Amino acid sequence: MELGWLLWGAALLLVLHVLMELSPAVNFAVRIGFYYLLFAVASVLTAPVCVLVNGGRTVKNMRIIKAVVKTFKYFFGLRFEVKGLENFEVEGPAIIVSNHQSILDMMGLMEVLPDDCVQVGKKELMYAGTVGLIIYLGGVIFINRKSTSSAKMVMAEVAKTMATDNVKVWVYPEGTRNCTGDLLPFKKGAFHLAVQAQVPVIPVVYSSFTTFYNPKKNLFTSGKIKVEVLPPIETKGLTSDDVSDLTDRCFHIMRETLFRLSGRPGEVKDSS
Repeated sequence: MELGWLLWGAALLLVLHVLMELSPAVNFAVRIGFYYLLFAVASVLTAPVCVLVNGGRTVKNMRIIKAVVKTFKYFFGLRFEVKGLENFEVEGPAIIVSNHQSILDMMGLMEVLPDDCVQVGKKELMYAGTVGLIIYLGGVIFINRKSTSSAKMVMAEVAKTMATDNVKVWVYPEGTRNCTGDLLPFKKGAFHLAVQAQVPVIPVVYSSFTTFYNPKKNLFTSGKIKVEVLPPIETKGLTSDDVSDLTDRCFHIMRETLFRLSGRPGEVKDSS
């Protein structure tokens, strides 16, 4: 009986493998499904460890989560080439901003995440089952993007947290996923926060995923991701009147870096 089940299992895996080779849609669905499953299972196993080691919700849990998520890239044949990690070594708090491309960003984030760094994420993530639980335990700050007043209150609290707990804050200034190979216009919240707290802005840029990941084309294969941590941009002495210029400066620096890392330096155009 057991041999029969093994044979049926082997046959099913063989058929699935053939379908994945023949159909991009099947290949994409299976890989994405496995990605979600991997996160769900890892979250279930990691959450008790976070509670036992650190006693509950704290940014210190990110060290544990990071160690687990960094292994995921091997399942999907992804390689990271990282430059500029020394630019995270600033004294005191900082705002880290990066481009936001897809659900795969979590792997990229954990590949370079510095110690004592919290992320700002949409409130809906809190209700994402076991994944929501694990990012809650990691100290992620949830923001209601639909309520401007609520978002401003949260960002004000973030400024206090940075100063009190001496932590860095990671923000995606595009505000949503963008897998076009370019940048969306930046929202100014992170830059208001940096100026208000008088802390540096550290841009982090990931090369475009479009050569190996594109949901519209059912594309999800192995690939290499280049990551560059850029030098900090100081905000000391800046006021709220300088926020727009700071936002534009960061946008242009990151956009130029994105195209360079993605092998398309000639495509940089004036976005104004």
